[in-house]
Amino acid sequence: MPDLGTALIYYLVFLFSTIVHEAAHAWAALLGGDPTAYHGGQVSLDPRPHIRREPAGMLVIPLISAVLSGWPMGFASAPYDPAWARRHPRRAAWMALAGPGANLALVLLAFAALRIGAAAGIFFAPEQAGFDRLAATNLGAVWSGVAFLLSVVLSLNLVLAVLNLFPFPPLDGSGALPLLLSDRATARYQDFIWKNRGLGILGILIAWQLFRFVFDPVFLLALNLLYPAAGYH
Repeated sequence: MPDLGTALIYYLVFLFSTIVHEAAHAWAALLGGDPTAYHGGQVSLDPRPHIRREPAGMLVIPLISAVLSGWPMGFASAPYDPAWARRHPRRAAWMALAGPGANLALVLLAFAALRIGAAAGIFFAPEQAGFDRLAATNLGAVWSGVAFLLSVVLSLNLVLAVLNLFPFPPLDGSGALPLLLSDRATARYQDFIWKNRGLGILGILIAWQLFRFVFDPVFLLALNLLYPAAGYH
């Protein structure tokens, strides 16, 4: 069983990252003319409205999975008006991309902090890198804790961004497809998704099976960008 302190940090990073993801969806929808999530309190980093909407996905399941396996697994959502999405499919597509875009922003912030730390001589490339070991330090427990936290923030948000960009419902990549389709194809696609909402489970299963083949090279690329001289492979 994982260390409880480590599991709690993983969960807290998951909670914050998921809130940022959903708040970005809600904010993008509001900018696009749909105030549904705004009225639900989701245009906020306050965890309470997000947890109230999905208590199992944001509290119960990720806490239990973090304690048992060391990795939080969960889900969340921001409400939107389906009629608005049908009238404005491209606005809805940008709303869909806002969530993983927010996670990528957190990846870049953590990446920049690690690079600055490396340039300052605080961090250096670990011999064996991992999700929570993206930086090593010889400067004591405090900086080791900072390195651990930044590693988890970068890795977990990279997972959330990559997973959600798969073009399978109910993931965000599916909602972004209208940006690549004609108006006629978009209408047909929206009808198909609406009539076959049960495909969401199949979409999750397919994405999960393909995830490793996409994520592993992305993670390796991030490592080698972080430490160009390390030559991770």
